[in-house]
Amino acid sequence: MLQPLQRILVVRTDRLGDVVLTLPVLSLLRSCYPQAHLSMLLRRYTGEIVEGNIYVNSLLWYDDPDGPLPFRTLLRIVRRERFDAAIVARPTLRLALLVFLAGIPLRVGTGYRAYSILFNRRVFEHRRTAARHELEYNLNLLAAVGCQVPQFPCFPDYGLRVSSRTEAQLRTLLAERGVADRGRRVIVHPGSGGSAREWPEDNLRELASRLHEKEGCTVLVTGSRQEKARVDLFAASVRGGATSLAGLCTVPELAALVRSADLFVSNSTGPLHVAAAMGTPVLGFYPHIVPMSAARWGPYGTASRVLVSEGPVDCDTCVRKRMHICDCMARISVEVALEKAKELLTNTARKELEGAH
Repeated sequence: MLQPLQRILVVRTDRLGDVVLTLPVLSLLRSCYPQAHLSMLLRRYTGEIVEGNIYVNSLLWYDDPDGPLPFRTLLRIVRRERFDAAIVARPTLRLALLVFLAGIPLRVGTGYRAYSILFNRRVFEHRRTAARHELEYNLNLLAAVGCQVPQFPCFPDYGLRVSSRTEAQLRTLLAERGVADRGRRVIVHPGSGGSAREWPEDNLRELASRLHEKEGCTVLVTGSRQEKARVDLFAASVRGGATSLAGLCTVPELAALVRSADLFVSNSTGPLHVAAAMGTPVLGFYPHIVPMSAARWGPYGTASRVLVSEGPVDCDTCVRKRMHICDCMARISVEVALEKAKELLTNTARKELEGAH
């Protein structure tokens, strides 16, 4: 029987979507250890989505504007916090060594790495097989610290909240860009940050154009500052017009934006998981490559439709190319995507109508 833990560190130092899918760990830890001090170690840009989270007490930064902090600096920061336990959701040798040398008594991580000896609570699940969703893999780690893991699928509590200040900043931004505060709003996110195979941009553009022309939707196009040129060009080529917001939203403003939308459309990427966490209906496009599959990385806990590329599983051509776009993804038709988008928009409208009575 474990003694009640007082100070717990959750480690997730990769990308935005990975962090979002780790957030339900915090709510279950809080339920299991209501008096504990909960911290996260993560990158600064992903930390923007966690600031204000109702379950976390403090954030520790893995990096600064110049990149990851020197190992000795990180070790000093973590060691002085005197954690009872560390849960390393996506381990690396550096992170495993960090929690070991910091003297954290209970260290949870995978049992399938050469450095797993540095963990003393090992979980034996091969994530690359996509036997379950990434969020569920993360929650399964909690059994090692004495918490009851829910039955899957579950209804995760991400602990995300949007402040009134962020809402006001978003309203100002949209007003400046001439975005009407009425009608159905669809967000299209063309990029994937290199993390996924992408539906051809011509198809996505055609879908956005039809949603505007046929369904009367206001189309907003999002992306990072680095994707601005691509997103601006995409928005300008949508028939009837679309508004580019590339590089203009902070991560909290993006969360507020997707919460205001009737539909979020994208490839597998971090903002898709933000949308799902905020309860926004999602239309996602996924390859038939097992480690990238919707089974592991699809939208979780919201109304969604997922379109998967045709062709053999782990298509040798697509896997070997290591390109954003593969032939199989191109076989997902615009007509099918439009039908799924209309289903989600109709369901959203029906719920709004029911809520008004």
